[in-house]
Amino acid sequence: MLRIHCFLFVVLFLVVPTITLSRDVKINAINYLEKHAQNYYTISDTIWAYAEIGFQEYWSSELLSKTLEGNGFEVQKGVSGMPTAFIATYGSGKPVIAFLAEFDALQGLSQKAGVAKKEPVIEGGPGHGCGHNTMGTAAIAAAIAAKTAMEEHSIEGTIMVFGTPAEETLSGKIYLVRDGLFKDVDAVLDNHASNSMNAEYGRSGTAMISFKVTFFGKTAHAAGAPWMGRSALDAVEIMNTSVNFLREHINPEARVHYVITEGGVAPNIVPDRATVHYFVREQDENIQNLFNRVINCAEGAAIATECNYNVNVLTAMHQKFQNKSLAEVIQTNIDYIGMPEWNNDENNFAKDIQKEIGVDEIGLENQVKKLNEASPTGGSTDVGDVSLVAPTATLRFPVYAPGSPGHHWSIVATTPTSIGHKGLIAGAKVLACSALDLLTDSNKIDKIRSEFIQLENSNPYVPLIAKEKMPDIQMYKNEMDQWRNIMLKDWNNYWQKAFGK
Repeated sequence: MLRIHCFLFVVLFLVVPTITLSRDVKINAINYLEKHAQNYYTISDTIWAYAEIGFQEYWSSELLSKTLEGNGFEVQKGVSGMPTAFIATYGSGKPVIAFLAEFDALQGLSQKAGVAKKEPVIEGGPGHGCGHNTMGTAAIAAAIAAKTAMEEHSIEGTIMVFGTPAEETLSGKIYLVRDGLFKDVDAVLDNHASNSMNAEYGRSGTAMISFKVTFFGKTAHAAGAPWMGRSALDAVEIMNTSVNFLREHINPEARVHYVITEGGVAPNIVPDRATVHYFVREQDENIQNLFNRVINCAEGAAIATECNYNVNVLTAMHQKFQNKSLAEVIQTNIDYIGMPEWNNDENNFAKDIQKEIGVDEIGLENQVKKLNEASPTGGSTDVGDVSLVAPTATLRFPVYAPGSPGHHWSIVATTPTSIGHKGLIAGAKVLACSALDLLTDSNKIDKIRSEFIQLENSNPYVPLIAKEKMPDIQMYKNEMDQWRNIMLKDWNNYWQKAFGK
């Protein structure tokens, strides 16, 4: 009996300090975030005000990278041919834990902060309708908090932050992945703005190819000698009609959308040039086949109209494959941190938003959600490519009202309020604690790696973009220059009224 007691004493002696260390490490990170919360609110709100669209996020990227530099990270800027992309690193050796930071805005979603109806700051201007201002901020806040705890407790390992531009154009990360910049990473902690706190695992979203088809015909007088012309616009319309007939014969989870971006200059001139922009979405194993079938529609249209055509693939990415073992680590810390405590004003503002957009007036979520299996349908993200080269899982954290649709003015209105502030700090706490779990528990890393090896064997990574393809960093330059010039005139006045700054 004495031997049994001695054995139990030894086990407890070995286990209890480990539990205590883990708790102390996390408390250190949480205390840092609570102490410096106001600083991160300001960073998020500033990026919200910059509202820079894809590959034009110069000010936003600089703010995030400078903050990391000021907190002891080494920062490499302009990676993979993208001026606004950066990689920040702290520490050395294994394990290597990475955070993803997004910070680009969307076109046409300018909206005043804290206003529960559509009311743009600048009509037609850009806005953060996906909450990327909170996401980039949560990522760097979590990384710095984890770094602070590592220093305090002499924890070995490496933290990286990947500043990834142009997520809304589904571009930035695919070049970082193609260039092998995630090759040494043991786990990737992704994050996304949401109306709840949750994590998921498994295949999610859809693979996607974004491309433009341009037809070239012959111009002619549309009334005087139309027989001499070959209409590129006719070719676009025939292609679109063919694709619309094709819809009956594609898989239920597939999606095809298009817009005509160029259709001629005047009705009385036969258009000799016309362009249509397509997104096609499918399961990973079917995406190339669907793309080929849509291109067949372009080929048929070209033959029918006696036009020539070319295809310009703008970007292409895989589905996201979220690592269950990593998602379980995130979920453990979701349960540990819990939801923010909302006050009456915050709940009432959420209800005002819900009333305005015509959904149930339930206010804000109060309970975290359980870990669930993801759905392999719907939208796409360039995080998909990351997930095929390094174990990846996503935390969703609450910064806007339930019922707000994605890419919507109601999200822009909410994230720079106390709702967005509380949510991003809660999210940063979960991310920091998850990173610290991974840095201090090799068994978790081993389990995550074992699961990832199975994914590698069944879904080896092959880029969907050509190796010679470069990021189109000038895509929105003229547009952002136009908006920035207008916004600069209004920013000071608006910020003084809205935030007292």
